[in-house]
Amino acid sequence: ELVTDTTPGAQVAVGLRVKFDGVTQELYDALTEELDVENEPIEGLVFHTAGPRSDGSWGVIDTWESREDYDRFEEARLLPAFQALAERGYNVPSSRPEIKEFPVHTYIKQ
Repeated sequence: ELVTDTTPGAQVAVGLRVKFDGVTQELYDALTEELDVENEPIEGLVFHTAGPRSDGSWGVIDTWESREDYDRFEEARLLPAFQALAERGYNVPSSRPEIKEFPVHTYIKQ
């Protein structure tokens, strides 16, 4: 499925590049398990990718239906999940992630 809008300046979604300082693969995997996305899908999330960055931090590139959807997810699910992991002894980031936002003109679902 091709999702696009040919109106000049239109965007069909928002892309977010998210950099988490101090997040390791172990912490990311624990966070994914804590979020239980298979049983509790994330509203507004179109596509998610994650992996290590060259500087040793963990990075995410997401496509969301809107920035508001991401902000609601961060407040309602992501930050509480980090807190739950901290209470179980994980070393979680003390600050919010660095986020770079960009408009998405087109995406393809296969």
